[in-house]
Amino acid sequence: MSPSGALSKTRAMAGLQCHKQLWWRVHDPGSPELVVDPVLQAVFDRGHQVGALARERVPGGVLIDLPYDAYEARLAATRRAIEQGAPAVFEAAFREDGVFVSVDILERDLGARAPGGFGIVEAKATTSVKEQHVPDVAIQAHVARRAGLAVRRMEIMHLNRACTFPDLRDLFVRVDVTALAEARLRTLPRELDAQRAMLAGPLPSVPTGPHCSHPYECPFTERCRPALPPHHLSTLYRIRQRALDALDEQGYRTIFDLPPDANLAATQDRQRRAVQSGRVVVERGLARALGACVRPMAFLDFETLGLAVPVWNGCHPYDPLPVQFSAHLEDAAGGLAHHAWLAEGPDDSRAALGERLLAACEPARTIAAYHAPFERACILHLAAAVPPLRGRLEALATRLVDLLPIVRDHVYHPDFGGSFALKSVLPALVPECRYDDLAIGDGALASAALERLLFRGALMGTAERAELRDQLSRYCALDSFGLVKLLKRLEEFAQT
Repeated sequence: MSPSGALSKTRAMAGLQCHKQLWWRVHDPGSPELVVDPVLQAVFDRGHQVGALARERVPGGVLIDLPYDAYEARLAATRRAIEQGAPAVFEAAFREDGVFVSVDILERDLGARAPGGFGIVEAKATTSVKEQHVPDVAIQAHVARRAGLAVRRMEIMHLNRACTFPDLRDLFVRVDVTALAEARLRTLPRELDAQRAMLAGPLPSVPTGPHCSHPYECPFTERCRPALPPHHLSTLYRIRQRALDALDEQGYRTIFDLPPDANLAATQDRQRRAVQSGRVVVERGLARALGACVRPMAFLDFETLGLAVPVWNGCHPYDPLPVQFSAHLEDAAGGLAHHAWLAEGPDDSRAALGERLLAACEPARTIAAYHAPFERACILHLAAAVPPLRGRLEALATRLVDLLPIVRDHVYHPDFGGSFALKSVLPALVPECRYDDLAIGDGALASAALERLLFRGALMGTAERAELRDQLSRYCALDSFGLVKLLKRLEEFAQT
């Protein structure tokens, strides 16, 4: 952050992506689009955790531990630390050329290689160097150099996917990006000048395009996106931009306009027929595809979280950890029993989850999932983590049946909107199964909530923890129960 109207590294990065986004960030800082939601807060929390651990890898550093908006105090404390010869300064603050930056790790080069110089090390909670990291560190170097520092080295310090808990000695990888950043610095001063000039004027006109989601999703996309008619061509399933442009050049605007001989993939043409007829289209091969569903069945859904820093044996950064499941199991009489499990806290719960999963699903001959590779990966992760259960869990994974390709290859409802995600398919085919009224209604929110509940739950009150567990349980249960209802609907289609 920076004083109102001034540039910060974050704002400058937004400006490099889009001038209109930067203008709104500066002139409308209280907008609802900039409110930090739980998913974004989880990203920030991971970044803070990784930054703190990165500092531990650089001994002797001085931390500028002051409130983020204490700008003058942070600048003064940084100057003192540098003047006193600190070998490293963490969160070093500089303000020059109208830009305020904080440097994760400012290292003093004490060796003969670059005496009197400094290195900037940017800690990232990613597992590789990303394209956008280069201008990020270049902005810091530009401001630090304007402040009088001889910045001669620029690095990205990122997480190492090969690191395996409990040995975290190789948690980080340091990558020298000096040459890339120096190349970026050649144009950066002009770009910053252009940002400041733009901010002094009215809202700029910038058309939408790929930059709206690259390198980051713009929070203001909905403000810019023109209103599109229902079933616009852009909603065609997996339509590529080149194909979209070709259809547009032919004068087509919506799926309603497309002729029967339009050059479409099979799924797209099924979508066309459904939209133009206003009814569900069902292909004749559906009954044969459903033959893979052998009774009695279980209907399974997992929820996972991905920790930046592993805490369970054998885990790596961002391993998807199954910590919750919901399963609905058919019995011989045609009844349905619900089995559910949700971890209690930060301790490794995979053995307990594996036992409960086997109790819930082993009686089933086939296990229905939606995008089954995810559920299969969760089961195989448990098998590797809990050797006594390995054989039984691996056998369980062989019984999975994926309803996603069955739907995608045989059924289209006009309300799918070009998506075969369960959150699109289920409300269209089974209207009573909707996510609108749930406090947690998607996987990203569920993952952030699970991380908060299990690893920061001690900071929550008893009632708050109970409410969050209930919200997570209701969401996961709807996913698995929705599969029960979805299969029933597909069987009805197959019989007509």
